[in-house]
Parts: sequence; C-alpha cells; structure tokens
Amino acid sequence: MFIWMAWTTPVAVFFICIALMLIAMTVWEIKSPTTLRRGFLPMDTTRGDRLFIGLLAAAYLNLIFVGISGWLAQWFGLDADPSIWISFLASMALLVWIMRKG
Repeated sequence: MFIWMAWTTPVAVFFICIALMLIAMTVWEIKSPTTLRRGFLPMDTTRGDRLFIGLLAAAYLNLIFVGISGWLAQWFGLDADPSIWISFLASMALLVWIMRKG
C-alpha cells in the first residue's frame, strides 16, 4: 500500500508527529474550545487554522530543503547531502512558532 513512498526514518517520524499533533489538537479542542486570535498572520485564526498553516509551511520547508540539499552539499564541499533531520527540526520549530505567535 505504501510502496510508492520513500519511507525513511525521518519521513516516518514526520508523519507520526503530524498524526500525534492532530490527535492532540482534537483532544485539546474538545477540552477547551478555541476562540479567534490575531497574531502576525494577516487574519484572525483559531488553533486549528494555525496548525493547518504551520503544517503546510513545514511541508514546504522540507520540500525546499530536499530540493536544495544537493546544491548545499556542493556549496559547502560536503561528501554527501546534508541530513534530512536538519529540515525536520527546522520545520518543527517553524510549526511551533506559527502555533504560538501566528
């Protein structure tokens, strides 16, 4: 069923984190319904809105990193492409920032 996907450990961890976030957000929403809030995003958002925007941003950041990793290896004279864990940590930090300040 999942043969089409390049399942590496970082990819699996990324999708597991997304699933856990969705479960946690569902429980949080049931326990404490959200209200609209205004942060740095140009609109009023709820927690769910910020999670969705953060997940999109995290996915795009990972795709950009994968796209430029060969260039980064060449630019910095690395023997291999940089670890995908770098983009995973950066994307999770971006997601947390959007959730807290967005």
